[in-house]
Amino acid sequence: MKILVSNDDGYRAPGIRALHAALSTLGDVTLVAPDRNRSGASNSLTLDVPLRVFEATEPNVYFVQGTPTDCVHLAVSGYFDFEHDMVVSGVNDGPNLGDDVLYSGTVAAAIEGRFLGLPAIAVSLCTSPGSGRHFDTGAEVARRLVARLLAQRLDRPLILNVNVPDLPWGQIRGFRSTRLGSRHPSERIIPARDPHGRAVYWVGPAGPQQDAGPGTDFEAVSEGYVSVTPLQIDLTRHTALPAMKTWLEGIND
Repeated sequence: MKILVSNDDGYRAPGIRALHAALSTLGDVTLVAPDRNRSGASNSLTLDVPLRVFEATEPNVYFVQGTPTDCVHLAVSGYFDFEHDMVVSGVNDGPNLGDDVLYSGTVAAAIEGRFLGLPAIAVSLCTSPGSGRHFDTGAEVARRLVARLLAQRLDRPLILNVNVPDLPWGQIRGFRSTRLGSRHPSERIIPARDPHGRAVYWVGPAGPQQDAGPGTDFEAVSEGYVSVTPLQIDLTRHTALPAMKTWLEGIND
């Protein structure tokens, strides 16, 4: 079993190092990740400049001056002379709950793996200011899920978006299958000034929970459970197709 690990926090991040160590008990692990923090990169690919891959001092650890999607694309699409069997992204420093998945580089790395035909898991540790930063718990969750996939493959090709409470392993209450919740719109932008007095702006923080009810990823994590949400690449709202067909009738008359 050859496992590719990536993230959006950078190849030196504690989460990916814990993930690398945990998954090495199950197979051959190759780490390919951005050279720095690329949180919020979503599914962006670098197309305007060539990419460079650098090998770190540790064996089988590489970093790229690009996005998480770049890293997985290069690793799976020809950089290596062997094939990977699975992509695991994480362990992210912070949650990827609800609408977060649309912006997350962690989830995007897993999505790219799925685009390229591989089983894919994105794992995030729901850290907050002052929380324990138990990346070893996130790594153990990933190890157990990968072991489960090896023993019993899912019937459909899915991306598993996994959110782990920031707790010691012994305090995790179990695993739950969940749906994505949602957040309120993000907070307003934050104006500031650079050292030359020119206006600059920071993107505001994510909004609070809006749909965090029964069955959501928000609810599971708040109750001490690992949230496992199956994602799909097809964004079509199939139930809206008949109404859309009716709405379009006569538009060309």
